[in-house]
Amino acid sequence: MRPSSSTPAWHVLTGEYPPRPGGVGDYTRQVSRALARAGQRVHVWVPGEGGVCDEGGVTVHRVPGLLTPAGLPGLSRALDACLGPRRLLLQYVPHALGMRAMNVPFCAWFAARRRDERWVYVHEAVHPWSPRAPLRHHVLAGTTRLMARIVAGAADRVFLSIPRWADHLPARVRPHARWLPVPSNLPVDVAPDAVAALRAGLGAGPWLGHFGTYGRLTAEPLEAALVPLLQKDEARRALLLGRGSRAFAQGLEARHAELRGRLEARDSLSLEALAEHLASCDVLLQPYPDGVSTRRTTVMAGLALGLPVVTNTGHLTEPLWRELGAVSLAEGTAPAPLVECAESLLFHADARRELGRRAARVYRERFALERTVEALLHPPPA
Repeated sequence: MRPSSSTPAWHVLTGEYPPRPGGVGDYTRQVSRALARAGQRVHVWVPGEGGVCDEGGVTVHRVPGLLTPAGLPGLSRALDACLGPRRLLLQYVPHALGMRAMNVPFCAWFAARRRDERWVYVHEAVHPWSPRAPLRHHVLAGTTRLMARIVAGAADRVFLSIPRWADHLPARVRPHARWLPVPSNLPVDVAPDAVAALRAGLGAGPWLGHFGTYGRLTAEPLEAALVPLLQKDEARRALLLGRGSRAFAQGLEARHAELRGRLEARDSLSLEALAEHLASCDVLLQPYPDGVSTRRTTVMAGLALGLPVVTNTGHLTEPLWRELGAVSLAEGTAPAPLVECAESLLFHADARRELGRRAARVYRERFALERTVEALLHPPPA
């Protein structure tokens, strides 16, 4: 069905988009293509080389320096040349906008773009602040708070990946900001034959899995929980997925010689292959320094595939994770409760299967891509 000429065309503004790796880029492509399949006119504007092309029904504009002060006049002219009416949908995360996460000029440009409808999806609102941090981090924290207020204060609609981001918005905006969880960025269906073949190739387990990027803040609690789980039973093995997994596995084997030969790392798989590898795991171990939350696409990937996931609470964890029972939830960020939850699931196969079924059901009902598209196409009155 073709949209009417009075229906605004979507102009999605983002700092990253495939083939550049990144969760925000994957999310942007996923949502943009879903809107196009729903009959919407969709353009994506992103810094980069390559000009204009059609990708999956979406018109993608890649322009060098697009979001910089030098590039903003050109962006304005290009938008004005597109058929109206127009709806800007900004994928907001400070570090993806360039200028060392302090792109105040772009935020001011967005706020001044009154000729278009302006929507913003806040993936991450601000850089964390700590009184013990270096001065440059204080500057960054203050600047990102200013940027969030500028963008949200000018937007006609604001969507949040987690409710806590509302704390950083202007007071008049907070009551109207809508919480919209991030769906999995991997395929939600995998071929059973492909998973069975992969599992046969990997060999006997049980297999503990992890999907992430292995930054220090996540790698440290992961190692603290994974090592004792593997040490307890020599049959257990670990499948480490995502960018940085190979380096993490090498470091783990260097520090714990007894784990050599029991770690498999895959850090450059396609999205389809990633989903197949995840689905071959018996239990996913997903610790987060700030707790599980609905902005974590890595935990959403496990839920979407119906896998038993062990994770933990933290200061960003929403109450629904306790209420829905879709994951095995350890309280706090210490490794011992995480290990205890994982041990229980590894010991009880029936509990693993039931948790996986519940995870898949909750994902379909609350977090799937279809819920995102429904919220964007049929929002409540502003």
